Amino acid sequence: MPTESGSCATARQAKQKRKSHSLSIRRTNSSEQERSGLQREMLEGQDSKLPSSVRNTLLELFGQIEREFENLYIENLELRREIDTLNERLAAEGQTIDGAELSKGQLKTKASHSTSQLSQKLKTTYKASTSKIVSSFKTTTSRAICQLVKEYIGHRDGIWDVSVTKTQPVVLGTASADHTALLWSIETGKCLVKYVGHAGSVNSIKFHPTEQVALTASGDQTAHIWRYIVQLPTPQPTADCNQMSGEDEVEFSDKDEPEGDGDGSSDCPTIRVPLTFLKSHQGVVIAADWLVGGKQAVTASWDRTANLYDVETSELVHSLTGHDQELTHCCTHPTQRLVVTSSRDTTFRLWDFRDPSIHSVNVFQGHTDTVTSAVFTVGDNVVSGSDDRTVKVWDLKNMRSPIATIRTDSAVNRINVCVGQRIIALPHDNRQVRLFDMSGVRLARLPRSNRQGHRRMVCCSAWSEDNPICNLFTCGFDRQAIGWNINIPALLQEK
Repeated sequence: MPTESGSCATARQAKQKRKSHSLSIRRTNSSEQERSGLQREMLEGQDSKLPSSVRNTLLELFGQIEREFENLYIENLELRREIDTLNERLAAEGQTIDGAELSKGQLKTKASHSTSQLSQKLKTTYKASTSKIVSSFKTTTSRAICQLVKEYIGHRDGIWDVSVTKTQPVVLGTASADHTALLWSIETGKCLVKYVGHAGSVNSIKFHPTEQVALTASGDQTAHIWRYIVQLPTPQPTADCNQMSGEDEVEFSDKDEPEGDGDGSSDCPTIRVPLTFLKSHQGVVIAADWLVGGKQAVTASWDRTANLYDVETSELVHSLTGHDQELTHCCTHPTQRLVVTSSRDTTFRLWDFRDPSIHSVNVFQGHTDTVTSAVFTVGDNVVSGSDDRTVKVWDLKNMRSPIATIRTDSAVNRINVCVGQRIIALPHDNRQVRLFDMSGVRLARLPRSNRQGHRRMVCCSAWSEDNPICNLFTCGFDRQAIGWNINIPALLQEK
């Protein structure tokens, strides 16, 4: 039986090829460690101005690239051998079944199909491998530029807002759904003052521009102004949070959340009665802010209005009406009597109080979903963020269309702009915090690992440009605030 013996010979030949190939793979794997060690010795022997840690990181990344291409090459050889074996088998089957050889056209068609599949597989594998390598490189860069310095744990529920004082001593303030506002030592993470005067969720906290006075907005339909006196504790050396190991993007469960008064916030001094009540809203007061000079304050409410108050008399000066749905945020200009309010009606409004006799309003419709916040910069810009997953930068002199649009993969919450460096911090529903410049260029993403970053939605961010320890703070619904040190010169150089 000539056909039978030919098939056996073909099978033996294919088996021998696979056996020799498996041996070559074993030899490749066994020599891989020797080769990487030799490369490391060669690299160490060369003169370089790069730090050793950077050189080692680059060596590891290039090693990954080499291994990926080596795997692709081996897989390519395997697939080519399989194609040859398949063609031989098809030819043999054609002789047995049809009694004639397969036409050259049929063989060419099948071989072409196999080659096409191989090409597609190579492209897919190459793309996935390259993406993984580039992603790991970006993560390493972000970790070098953005470092977690301190965690502020003590609230019993999610934290809606975070703010930093503009006067000495510089402290951190947090507003929580647990009906309290806490003041923290930035350096030690110790709770300094607890405010318990509200009967509902505390949704916002802002500090007076020149005095030790805080303004908080609450779900109890009021805003409170209260005075605090703090004495900063002596800083203690802390462990470096960035030495903790773990891969990026590790999932969390509720068991990982900080519990109760992790840093003993119940032991700090408590303030129960405010200096002033601001009450004229018929719904939740979601945000509040000081006008320039600190003699007036503005509040934003779910009753679709924003109110302007005289701080000394607590009297209502203006009721700002016009939004069709609940307000989500309000912000004041740092140097001019301007207010911007955002709403669930997909718009934000600019209110002008520079002329005492009149106040004008402009409506801006640049988003397709709830505008979660709109903030001023020192210049003539407004930055707005939305649940439509976009952030837009506007020029106050020409608000017809945005000068930059940032598109993201998750809803954007309360944004904050680093005034001096013009860097926007974007907190997201998906637990990420990203940094962009005013032209819409992405600068970095705050690192997340199994022991760093937020475990739930990030609600707010706040810059502290004069603090050498932490210059960016974030808070989330995982009950904690986090202080980050951002290497801004390196961040801008990476751009």
